[in-house]
Amino acid sequence: MSSDLALSARNVGKVFRVPHSQTRATTLAELVVEKLRRPFSGGGSEDNFQALSDVSFEVHRGEVLGIVGANGAGKSTLLKILSQITPPTSGEIDLYGRVASLLEVGTGFHPELTGRENIYLNGAILGMSRREIAAEFDNIVAFAETEAFLDLPVKRYSSGMYVRLAFAVAAHLRPEILIVDEVLAVGDTAFQRKCLGKMEDVTREGRTVIFVSHNLAAVNTLTTRCLYLDHGRVVALGPTEEIVNAYLAGKEDGSVEWVAETPSSHPLQVTRVRLLQGNGEPSAKFEADEGIDVEIQYEVRQAVANALVEFFVLTLEGVHLLTSGDHDTDATRYEQRTPGTYTARIRIPGNLLNLGTYVLRINSGTHRETFDHADALTFQIHEPRNLTARHNRRGLLLPMLPWQTTKTP
Repeated sequence: MSSDLALSARNVGKVFRVPHSQTRATTLAELVVEKLRRPFSGGGSEDNFQALSDVSFEVHRGEVLGIVGANGAGKSTLLKILSQITPPTSGEIDLYGRVASLLEVGTGFHPELTGRENIYLNGAILGMSRREIAAEFDNIVAFAETEAFLDLPVKRYSSGMYVRLAFAVAAHLRPEILIVDEVLAVGDTAFQRKCLGKMEDVTREGRTVIFVSHNLAAVNTLTTRCLYLDHGRVVALGPTEEIVNAYLAGKEDGSVEWVAETPSSHPLQVTRVRLLQGNGEPSAKFEADEGIDVEIQYEVRQAVANALVEFFVLTLEGVHLLTSGDHDTDATRYEQRTPGTYTARIRIPGNLLNLGTYVLRINSGTHRETFDHADALTFQIHEPRNLTARHNRRGLLLPMLPWQTTKTP
């Protein structure tokens, strides 16, 4: 085994067992027959879901590895295995050094403990002495900007405060291997930039980073190699630019409808998304001067307050162009949503986006919990039939702005 390895994954697989309830026996005879058929069953049936299959790769010390793939590709499952949160069903993982993980809001925090206590708890979990933690304590607090709330239980923190403190702890307590998931998307833009800057510092110090993000611009900037997962399998592993281009090519599938695969346990769930032309026909291709109707269907299964329903438009490289939510024009929906099935239609005006391919990402949840977060559809903007002067114009946005020109006397 090479002495410069940070981690090695060999033939890793993960199977989840999904139980299905069955009609319970109502008579003694039915119960006897059921037990004879399935003597070791607990009374229900199960399906197996293969989240990862035969995943193998190595990461060297000081390397920054990106992991890309669509939602459901197995990225989060792989990171939880690398973080030793869940064991693999098959295969082996070897880790050479202390691992710190930032996978979701509050991971590794005890809600009843204060921010101060959680800093020391996380350091102890990483195997650091109290003196080592104390040496970095002030830097952690300054980076997280949570000094005023340091002695409050973290269960009272907003999601933004959670993320700031969790990232500060993970980055400053000097693990040999730092694993960071898409959780940074929860923070505001300024804090995301601050985190990316800190991650660049971490990589310059020679520590190993595993980085998962939908922001492909950040993946390109921070990582040297990239792993591309699809449906739990490794599609490709190689130089970041090459792998990101392969991933982008695979996303341009032309689907005109997104449907949630399975019901969630959340009080609200986005169930269907379509992009419509002016005539109401679903499409994945639009002329630059025509508008796009975004149709979002969602279910409210139980009354929920302070819940967002929104969508983002991003470039294929992950640059975030715009956000729109129904609370923009109707605050009452945000304040309280009542049970029922709802359909929202939002118009993106024509003459706004430049030519190219874009991603429509859906998002729902409260400030403390995410319900839906998925890259639902890709769509293309192409040259209008009645105008051919856009193909060489620069910029992500291309509005036809009104000009008023007068001759100066």
